[in-house]
Amino acid sequence: MSATTIIDTAPLGALIRYTDGSPKPPARFTKKLAAWERSNGVGRLVEKEPPRPYATWTAPASFTLHEGNFASDGVILVTIMRSHSADSALVFEVAEDPKPGQVRVLLDFGGNMELLHLAESVTAAELWIAKEGYRNARLEIVGDEEGERAGGADLAA
Repeated sequence: MSATTIIDTAPLGALIRYTDGSPKPPARFTKKLAAWERSNGVGRLVEKEPPRPYATWTAPASFTLHEGNFASDGVILVTIMRSHSADSALVFEVAEDPKPGQVRVLLDFGGNMELLHLAESVTAAELWIAKEGYRNARLEIVGDEEGERAGGADLAA
């Protein structure tokens, strides 16, 4: 599927696999392997952005994938995020949707919703928020995108 289809249909928190269709080179070709890994991988969908108009041109819609973290002694040192525009030539597929009942921890960032964390339960999400210190985060239960719970209460952290 195309990048536009991912932007239009994939939910935040989905695992997205992307490829350029080329075969993986042998490990002994380190430079070719590094180049191949830049065009073939998997990441969790954390943000979707609409087209952005500027004075002389319009940036196409895009989405951002969280590909991983490098940590030492439990401290995250580097977070790998990769953005793809709607006109990307790569082929994308949804490898896994978030499971119903999981909880998205979302932050309104510049008018767009950004996924900060995908937790297994509301309790786990609230513990993660308390540990990380996001005061303006919002919780959304997967399968309940209208933001309603029993009794109509909206979750907010």
